[in-house]
Amino acid sequence: MKIHLNIGGLVAAGFDATGAYLLTVSHSGRGVFLTATLERVARDYSVVYPEDGTSIGIGPIDGQVIPVTELNQPTGRMQLKSLDGKLALHYESGCITVESR
Repeated sequence: MKIHLNIGGLVAAGFDATGAYLLTVSHSGRGVFLTATLERVARDYSVVYPEDGTSIGIGPIDGQVIPVTELNQPTGRMQLKSLDGKLALHYESGCITVESR
């Protein structure tokens, strides 16, 4: 199954320790998605960029330090997998393609 999430200006993304949530960090704020359905469950328009490969969660993962993968600036691409390997994310040109395995 492939699902597309339109997230312009993505800077970084990562999963919480349980793998239940995906945190996205963009130039226009942060969002949290439930990995089971990919429904957005939280949004914060405050711009907070990652530091030392981590970002702070919001909504259901509020305050948690989330390890994130940052965008490869020269290529404009990013790839990461969920901790259990069930989800693979590929970002390019404002769109995250999510593939479930």
